[in-house]
Amino acid sequence: MIDDDILRHQFFVVVVMGFVAMDVINSGIALKSYSFQKLSIALLGLGMWHSAVAQPLYDEDVTGISIETETVPVDDSVLFEAPGQLQLEFPYDVRLVKLTLRNELRDWVDINFRYDPALQERFLWNIPELMAATYYTADWAILAANDRLIRGSFSFSFGPEAEAPSAIKAAEALVLGSIGAGPNTRFVTPPRTNIILNQDQPNYDPPFTIKLENGQAEQSLGSSAEPR
Repeated sequence: MIDDDILRHQFFVVVVMGFVAMDVINSGIALKSYSFQKLSIALLGLGMWHSAVAQPLYDEDVTGISIETETVPVDDSVLFEAPGQLQLEFPYDVRLVKLTLRNELRDWVDINFRYDPALQERFLWNIPELMAATYYTADWAILAANDRLIRGSFSFSFGPEAEAPSAIKAAEALVLGSIGAGPNTRFVTPPRTNIILNQDQPNYDPPFTIKLENGQAEQSLGSSAEPR
């Protein structure tokens, strides 16, 4: 099966060739100045399109460095308690340009990351005390050889009732798939429902209560009975 990008590229070439052919016919084989300008613009666009199709994605890991990278915590690990540091160790010197931390609800944790242009193999970053969450995900990006941008991530969970992040993500994907949700749909855990049984309805006093003494009550009734 031919790739869609290749088909688009071939279609563009055919359009340019047809455009050139019409210019040649209209100008009697000899290209006029305006035809040459239009031809130059078309060829320039073709070159830019070809470069965009032939060039791989800028963050595609063709080096395999993300597979060789070691992290602490280890990806998909379940810890007894929250870690105090994030560690990344690459197979060779790189520039770490991004390091973020978020929970499963995409609530970001301020880890005060600052870019350092120095080349290193091992990066150690202190993080604040983490709140209880289903799992956390650390996203990183580096500049490798030839200033190629490569991205990666690793997830972990902690606590006595923690589960592996991969198992949680698989369960969420199963739920989203069962309701026909798209790939951009995010799973949000519904809040817990408190069910209260065998509880009497509360009694409320009226908002205003008028309490009169006996003498005031008789005077009030007598004054209301007299005609005006």
